[in-house]
Amino acid sequence: MDNTLFKSKRWLWAALLGAAPLALAAQTSAPAVGAGAPAMLLSLPQAVHYAVQSKSSLLATRLAEQTAAARIGEIKAQGLPQLNVGANVADNFKLQKTLVDFGSFAGAPLSGTTLTQADIARAQTGQAVTLSPAYGQVVATSPQPFAFGLQYAGNTSASFSQQLFNGSYLIGLKAAKVYQELARKQTQQAEIDVVEQVSKAYYSTLVARSRLALLARNVQRLDTVLYQTNQTFKAGFAEKLDVDRLRVQRNNLVVEQQKAQRLTELSLALLKFQMGLPQAQAVQLTDSLGAAVVDAGALRQRLGAASFGTGSGPGGLPAPPTPGVGATGGQPAPTINNGQPVQADAAFNYNNRIEFSTLQTQQALAGLDLRNRSAGAYPILSLTGAYGFTGSANAAKDLFAFRGPDSRSANGFVNQNWFGFGNVGLALNVPVFDGFRRKYQVQQARIAQQTIERGFETLRQSIDLQDAQSRATLINALDVLDNQQDNLILAADVARVTRIKFNAGVGSNLEVITAETSLREAQTNYYAAIYDVLVAKVDRDKATGELLPK
Repeated sequence: MDNTLFKSKRWLWAALLGAAPLALAAQTSAPAVGAGAPAMLLSLPQAVHYAVQSKSSLLATRLAEQTAAARIGEIKAQGLPQLNVGANVADNFKLQKTLVDFGSFAGAPLSGTTLTQADIARAQTGQAVTLSPAYGQVVATSPQPFAFGLQYAGNTSASFSQQLFNGSYLIGLKAAKVYQELARKQTQQAEIDVVEQVSKAYYSTLVARSRLALLARNVQRLDTVLYQTNQTFKAGFAEKLDVDRLRVQRNNLVVEQQKAQRLTELSLALLKFQMGLPQAQAVQLTDSLGAAVVDAGALRQRLGAASFGTGSGPGGLPAPPTPGVGATGGQPAPTINNGQPVQADAAFNYNNRIEFSTLQTQQALAGLDLRNRSAGAYPILSLTGAYGFTGSANAAKDLFAFRGPDSRSANGFVNQNWFGFGNVGLALNVPVFDGFRRKYQVQQARIAQQTIERGFETLRQSIDLQDAQSRATLINALDVLDNQQDNLILAADVARVTRIKFNAGVGSNLEVITAETSLREAQTNYYAAIYDVLVAKVDRDKATGELLPK
């Protein structure tokens, strides 16, 4: 079936349906909740845009992307100057003591000098102590317990450090940027999944509401036949059995219409769910099913597939092939794909698939992780510095007196209780031996990198398979649609002729019922074929990486 024939059949089907879109618009124009609540007008692009911007699962994924950005700031902060300020106050209610040999300091004997406990007590209170020499006499005393410090002590200080060289830090900066790129691609993957779900739900709703409108027209047409048959029965030209058969047919059709109504409502609820839209929000789909159905001829040309139609039109019979002449009337027979994936015909760009790009990013991360593990053997050089004050006193009020070097007691002695300190230097940390921990970490990182490299071939094969499957599924769906469209046109024509014969009195009521049943079956099959084509087109776009343009 060529493109011209397809368009002519599409025109015939549009004429057959007639006012179905108008009936459909009347059914979907009412808001879902509240007579005064305005309905949200939604085309497919608008539904996709709303879902990408508002669906909660995507919002959570974007939070992970923001977390990755914050992680970069955290890693960068490790290389900036680190400044800390601290202070503490302690009540040493029980001072720690240590043994001191007062008979010898640094190995120099204090022979001939007597030092009593009273002398030590007076010295601690700031009083002058005069030691009396006793030459020739050696003091023999055992070590004595002595408490260093006072009951109340405090200190305050500011410390500074700055990394001058750290191999792991430099690699970490590169890894942080790659990690952020990975988070962005994971968000894009989630967006593609949402676009797929919303598109399929939107198409499902379009098909459901179109079929519902057609069922309403079928009920209306059957009501007309039932009325005419009943009038004929009253006039004595028909049997009551004919009327009863039509009533049974109508009751079955009404039940089917009710089921279709609930299916349409369910499809709309699923669409709202996939969009992240509240169920109470009224919506009105602005796209039509006719506009959504793809141009089969152009699509076949893109796929490089031949049309499998064998006749010249609905109900046409294939002509027997002439020896030496192809089945296309002297033209070369169309080339049928032999089952090879699309890569056999044209080079496929794997980078169009977000999964492949994501795996490349993971490979880069694995390489940086391996370098980071190896960089653990490098030395770390830092600049350090500190400055502060420390003080002590026997009473809490004296501790906070903050007496400096110029402070004097009543008897003229220096009674400073706070003393300053400061230092600046370089800190070098050279890892020598860590029990082979780094060795095994490097092994793990190298294995992880090799695992990802093996995954590329698996992913390529998976993408090739998905490409071939989506292509074959779409071509099959197009063939089924062509066939069901032919069947629908034929069934509609048969139903029309049987009604004419019945009204003219030359046909039976049973023929009308059979023809109507066949017509409804053909309609159901046609709409199912349309939905299969639309879904297969979405799957095809996802397989080729065209569902969500970058």
